[in-house]
Amino acid sequence: MPHKFGSQDAPVDGAPGEDAEAAMLHRAGAMAPAFAAALVAWFDREARDYPWRRTSDPWAILVSEVMLQQTTIPTVLGRYEAWLRRFPTPQALATVSEEEALRSWEGLGYYRRVRSLQAAAQAITERHGGCFPEEPGAIRALPGIGEYTAAAVLSFAFNRPAPLVDANVARVLARLFDDAAPVDAPEGRRRQWALAARLVSPDRARAYNAALMELGQRICTGGRPDCLLCPVRVFCSTRRPEQLPMKLPKPELLRAEHCDLWALSSAGLLMERQPSGARHAGMLRLPRRTAAEVAGLEHLLDQRYSVTRYRVLRRLFRATPDEQPRERELFVPLAQLEREPMASPDRKIVLRLLARS
Repeated sequence: MPHKFGSQDAPVDGAPGEDAEAAMLHRAGAMAPAFAAALVAWFDREARDYPWRRTSDPWAILVSEVMLQQTTIPTVLGRYEAWLRRFPTPQALATVSEEEALRSWEGLGYYRRVRSLQAAAQAITERHGGCFPEEPGAIRALPGIGEYTAAAVLSFAFNRPAPLVDANVARVLARLFDDAAPVDAPEGRRRQWALAARLVSPDRARAYNAALMELGQRICTGGRPDCLLCPVRVFCSTRRPEQLPMKLPKPELLRAEHCDLWALSSAGLLMERQPSGARHAGMLRLPRRTAAEVAGLEHLLDQRYSVTRYRVLRRLFRATPDEQPRERELFVPLAQLEREPMASPDRKIVLRLLARS
């Protein structure tokens, strides 16, 4: 085993008490300068080239952070620069309709993110004259900006020593301090942020935080990490990294099924506009019917997709020629469909069936 920097070799069998936590925080403060120096030196040599690392523009940083929430890096790499060319400033996003903002986000999912991003853009435009604020309190006051996102903007755009903890950082810290507290429980999250605050580099926060995240992405990965290649392995306390981090039990997967209509006429395709407050408010989806209402209709196909904890089965049926729109339903001309916002599963099935029509 590698040399341990102040290792206590505590067993991974439960959350530490107050004395153990105090010891962790003390150790973090003692090792912080050497840890940051080793980590940043590795990052200077090995950092991957991402477009959001080539800028210190706080708007571009905010966009990247919002896009990367609950989305993979390859997905964002395919969209980030093109999206920023369309909305290069907060004002550019603040002044378009919600429908246009939603349409621009299609394929990235979790559409509340672009709504929050547009609300932040509007606040920057209205409260700060279009100039991104630099003060921590003003950044945190922007709509949709939580503790992590504010810290990311502060460190990556302004090089402020703001600690941040994402899933990769949480995994690194749990192993580094042999911490068996569940990282997704309130107590575990609180301790993770406290440890991150002790460790963050005071003068190279931008590189340090990016390095800590990349360490979790590339080396201190889930399952069995590549400890032999770890640039900070001498600081690590755990002897059983594959057992960490601990997490609360996952919620049960839920299954859902719904029946939708395919009603295509000379007036266009029948769609339903989602009401305010709905998950996909303002977006179009195929009209939904009960199983009894589609009994006897031609079954066209099934589609399976996932939404958070739900595994969804959509059964699609061809409507009768005399199908009439119900509340919030309308026939959308085919030429207009491309400009309308839809969730990805709806867009995919619409394009698939239009290609067969």
